[in-house]
Amino acid sequence: MKFNRKTVALCDCEATMTLDAASLARVCGAAGSDGGAVELHTQLCRSQIGKFQRLIAADGPLLVACTQEAPLFDEARVEAGKAELPVSYVNIRERAGWSDEGAHAAPKIAALLAEAALDFPPTASVGLESKGVTLIYGRDERAIEIARRLRDRLDVTVMLDRPDAVAPPRAMDVPIYKGTIVGARGHLGGFEIVVDDYAAPLPSSRRQLVFEPPRKGASATCDLILDLTGGTPLFPAHEKRDGYLRPDPGDAAAVERAVFALADLVGTFDKPRYVDFHADLCAHQRSRKTGCTRCLDVCPVGAIAPAGDTVAIDERVCAGCGACASVCPTGAASYALPAGGALFQRLRTLLQAYRAAGGSDPVLLLHDTSHGEEMVAAIARQGRGLPARVLPFAVNSITQVGLDFLSCALAYGATQLRVLAGPKNRGELDGLAQQIGLVETAMAGLGYSGGRVAIVDAADPEQVEAALYDLPRVAAPAPGTFLPMGGKRTLTLLALRHLRDHAPAPAEILPLPHGAPFGALAIDAKGCTLCLACVGACPTGALGDNPDRPTLTFTEDACVQCGICRSTCPEKVIALAPRFNFADAARSPVVVKQEPPFHCVRCGKPFGTRGAIERIVEKLAGKHAMFMQGDARFRLMMCEDCRVVVQFEQGNDPFAGKPRPLPRTSEDDFREREVLEARARLEKERAKDREGG
Repeated sequence: MKFNRKTVALCDCEATMTLDAASLARVCGAAGSDGGAVELHTQLCRSQIGKFQRLIAADGPLLVACTQEAPLFDEARVEAGKAELPVSYVNIRERAGWSDEGAHAAPKIAALLAEAALDFPPTASVGLESKGVTLIYGRDERAIEIARRLRDRLDVTVMLDRPDAVAPPRAMDVPIYKGTIVGARGHLGGFEIVVDDYAAPLPSSRRQLVFEPPRKGASATCDLILDLTGGTPLFPAHEKRDGYLRPDPGDAAAVERAVFALADLVGTFDKPRYVDFHADLCAHQRSRKTGCTRCLDVCPVGAIAPAGDTVAIDERVCAGCGACASVCPTGAASYALPAGGALFQRLRTLLQAYRAAGGSDPVLLLHDTSHGEEMVAAIARQGRGLPARVLPFAVNSITQVGLDFLSCALAYGATQLRVLAGPKNRGELDGLAQQIGLVETAMAGLGYSGGRVAIVDAADPEQVEAALYDLPRVAAPAPGTFLPMGGKRTLTLLALRHLRDHAPAPAEILPLPHGAPFGALAIDAKGCTLCLACVGACPTGALGDNPDRPTLTFTEDACVQCGICRSTCPEKVIALAPRFNFADAARSPVVVKQEPPFHCVRCGKPFGTRGAIERIVEKLAGKHAMFMQGDARFRLMMCEDCRVVVQFEQGNDPFAGKPRPLPRTSEDDFREREVLEARARLEKERAKDREGG
């Protein structure tokens, strides 16, 4: 049997799963298998390893339905000289076969195989380099003791925060200082700290360390930080900051784990580039007016900062939660693990294959690859296993999904979605909850039953299991077949329009809560002067004008409700109206206000708008010192050229100074010299006449 040209190796794990070859051949064929009989194995990793070796000898891409023994299969592949052969693995045992409903899980298994057979491009990475320069930040002798243990592996410095009676070491084999860190930023391989009360110890310290006079504002850099103070963390969401380790100083085992981890953090490391950012789509700010701050509000690690009209994402600090991509209204921030549209291709393939194989009422269980997979395994090994209609869907972080993913999942045929949250998600679910609220509001407005999308936040596998088995069966619309193409807004629009076309109550306009990325503008056209400041500030082109006539247009489909236009409008006549409009008119520009141009009263040239000029005349004529005279008011109704001409014609230029002297030239000098010489000759002649008389 093959999916996507990949040979699939199935094993019932020593008959602990109910796998019927004929049934699987039928449902897998319906789900998109390239054909071929299904060969079942019972112990492919041990007694039947020869069959695996024959499969890899065929040189075709291979999909093995087992993840537990993947290391053994990889070892066998290397020994056979097939290290470069593409082999992938998928877990159908804990996710489907080990279940009280395992006998009915054939459609689910076919869907999991079809999804796993997809190929996607690799994710780009970010390089981090650590040379082992380490700061151990503590309060007592334990920090010094740990520094001595690590000094052969790392370049260690100890900083003691408000130390009390610390015995001086017999030999200063590690640098020791005191100080309180009041500021910290950076990442693995590039931390920067600011320290107050900084001082070095006196070499004459006897019973306890005595320090030099302290100073404020000292700064330093390091690659790694081990924080043993037990105080306030130096970073928000500190557990997500690579290179910053902060164990509980009262937990000896946790401290030892941190010490061992620290010793290995030397060298060059690659971390995924979790987020692709396109600044040209960002709606953060325009014309010095702040609009959208959604990503800044939800980032737990502080990896996002304002950068003029856009924001800047520090990919070396980013921890990959994906909350920024979840709430971004324009798609400027998009999650890149996996890259491109791979997430939606997986989603579409999984749900379509499940339906094609005869499955019904699918429930999508969204979970991460750490806590979520452990929870699924625990339910399968210790409990009843997942229900046959619950399709597990692994993502890197549950907070990466937004309105586009949730609406597409429902449009592709999922009757319900449950998002499995874990301990590391505590305090970071606000953005996800907001997105769930939006899709629930939209579904309710279209007449669907509520509670389709919800978060399951339980640490006990039995509680999670009970929540999944107790899910009611609800009606779902006919699944969509549209391709997951386009950006975030395009996908959301495709999904919501499909849901609307099959809705019990297909409303044309859905009111949405404040903060929704869709909506209209409530513009008081009477108060609008068509200054068009909003057009220049709009980052998405939702507001437009007409170069041939004073006109303001609005395209609702392009509006992301950033509010920049509202902040920019000098007349304060714009308000946001969050909603989703399914009408065709929402996709085209609609004229909000249009006026004839005002014509200059002197030359007749069109300029400005009638409303704007009349408003200016009303406010200034007879009230401002420059426009108190009767004729002066007409200058307000002239174009820019005529206004200047008339101002100078009247000769009362308020900016005029003394007359400028004429420029002096060489001719002036020559002429002046001739006059002086003539006068001198005349004086000589007069003098001679007087002497002769």
